[in-house]
Amino acid sequence: MKNKKQCPSEAVSGQLTFEGAAYEECMKIAMCMMDMCDTVYMLAGWRNSRGANREYGYALGRDMTVLMEETEDHGQSI
Repeated sequence: MKNKKQCPSEAVSGQLTFEGAAYEECMKIAMCMMDMCDTVYMLAGWRNSRGANREYGYALGRDMTVLMEETEDHGQSI
């Protein structure tokens, strides 16, 4: 059984903007935030986002649970 960290009861959103921060700096912050969680929720359309793809790969590499937002036709986002 993998060692899971305690997460806050509310969701942590990676959709933050840091004025003046470069893309790579924002991604480092996102990965640090992900280190505090054991589950990631991928929004519909995530495959069209370079950052979301990186977060998905990071989550898989850390053996995190990955949940997918369902689309309007009630199928999982692919």
